[in-house]
Amino acid sequence: MSADTRTRPGIRTGLRTATGTGDPVGRAPRRAVSPERIAAVLTLLALLAASIVALNSIGIDPARMAQSWSNAERFFGRVGAISFPDPGELLYLTGLTLGLVICGTLLAAVISVPIAYLAASNTTPGTGWRAFARFFGVLTRAIPDVVFAMVFVLVFSLGTLPGILAIGIHSIGMISKMFADAIEQIDEGPRLAIRAAGGSRMQEFTAGVLPQVMPSWVATVLHRNDINLRGSVILGYVGVVGLGMQMSFAFKSLDYGLGLGYAVVIFVLCVVMEIVSSAVRAAMLGIAPTGRGLGDRVLRGIRRGRDASRPGASRGWAPVATADDALRRPWTATRVRNTTWGWLAVAVVVGSVLICDIQWRDLLTVWAKVPAVAVQFWPPSFGSYELSTMTDAMVETIAIALAATLLTLVVSIVVGSLAARNVAPSRGVRGGMRFLLVAVRGIPEIILAIVLIVISGLGTQAGTIALAIGGVGLLGKLIADSFEEVKAGPERALTAAGASRLQVYAGATVPQGVRALIGHTFYMLDTNIRAATLLGIVGAGGVGYYLLNASQGSNYGVVTAIVLMILVTVLVVEGIAIWMRRVFR
Repeated sequence: MSADTRTRPGIRTGLRTATGTGDPVGRAPRRAVSPERIAAVLTLLALLAASIVALNSIGIDPARMAQSWSNAERFFGRVGAISFPDPGELLYLTGLTLGLVICGTLLAAVISVPIAYLAASNTTPGTGWRAFARFFGVLTRAIPDVVFAMVFVLVFSLGTLPGILAIGIHSIGMISKMFADAIEQIDEGPRLAIRAAGGSRMQEFTAGVLPQVMPSWVATVLHRNDINLRGSVILGYVGVVGLGMQMSFAFKSLDYGLGLGYAVVIFVLCVVMEIVSSAVRAAMLGIAPTGRGLGDRVLRGIRRGRDASRPGASRGWAPVATADDALRRPWTATRVRNTTWGWLAVAVVVGSVLICDIQWRDLLTVWAKVPAVAVQFWPPSFGSYELSTMTDAMVETIAIALAATLLTLVVSIVVGSLAARNVAPSRGVRGGMRFLLVAVRGIPEIILAIVLIVISGLGTQAGTIALAIGGVGLLGKLIADSFEEVKAGPERALTAAGASRLQVYAGATVPQGVRALIGHTFYMLDTNIRAATLLGIVGAGGVGYYLLNASQGSNYGVVTAIVLMILVTVLVVEGIAIWMRRVFR
């Protein structure tokens, strides 16, 4: 070693001693893993193990299902040709179903605004208000809409009000949560500026918060409307009018051709709803199609054709010269189109209210019936059932939800990744996967469960597979959207270093999306617990079977006991999900 090097140890040894620990300068010291993070990882592993055990206990056997294909052949032979009701009746039922769903969703959206204001950390008046609003949202989300429908059918008898109120109150849980999350993510600058200028809390909200969250809120309401359209099918089994009720009558009378005809109509409605959602986002809010859904691709194609026919057409908003010009904007083609869409939306809402023929007087006279109905639901009891029987049924429901979530997660990671723009090997693959997700989302889980029950018989196997297939449409879309939203920098860095597409995916895309993946998976588990309960109504196993029997036998104390079991389970899952999001933040 040269003298120069020996007399300047900092060239080498100084790098080792600068931190005092022997670590080279510039290398970040290892961060100690907190006990809470270790506990969270162990909890995830425990849930994974429980899901594997649940899947094994359900005993899904593809070979046995293949052998049961003769049942399917007999079923489809009995179905014959798919039939539809008279065009007039079909049009009325379609309009009634859409009107009921739209009214219920809008009711939830209106109620969710104050709930979200109280639940958001940056707008709530106090901690107590925030805790109350969050709990109210979780409570309405935990109680299945079919239970609300049972209660309101007793109170209002038949008609549209039971369905509207059931959809509306149950939807508050999801919509208010998404609304509150959007409020917490706003730019605080405009709101604080209004406050500094002496504005009231209402002015802060209407001028500083609402314009920022409106696009997100509209997207949330449209997404929830799509969910409610599929969910309206199961409400027909407990007396809510619409396509779902007629489908249930058809299946109960063994008219499978007519029942599947109603199912086809519902599927088409769900696909059309996505196209309409994209059109509303693009036309009313000025949001360009992102290309993430079938509706976005349809709109993009329409716009390309329109732009090609008008090469000189202006893109975007025209600049405004003065404040006077801003106050007297000319009636450009864009303004005319947006105004037309706005009035069309108003017409749809008014039409929905009219076709539902809501008996508004019932809202005033119903209060006299509430005490008599409440006595039937309280106190909770298991009636003639043993505690062990109900506990086993609830455990079976949780097992169905865990197993279905595991299957959904495995398939959704593959399909969702191939549906992401930054992961898919080609536009064709991405487009095919996106269309598959839309198609799967359009099929109500109850339809899948009924078909699978015919093929494989009653039991948990049909319910698990139905939930797993139906869940791929939702979870796959959420995963695809999350992967598309990751930062492009790490992906580009690996690509520039010569990494393969798979290495970029494993080294940059997945690590950035893992937190969102965990959150989406817990949301899927939460959803599957409630859905597994509902599928039990048609014989797919779990506690839903006892729920249906109790409601049909007017044993409403048993209904309350089952709802409380579901509520506790959902609250536990919600608590774990909140903890996981905080730990892995």
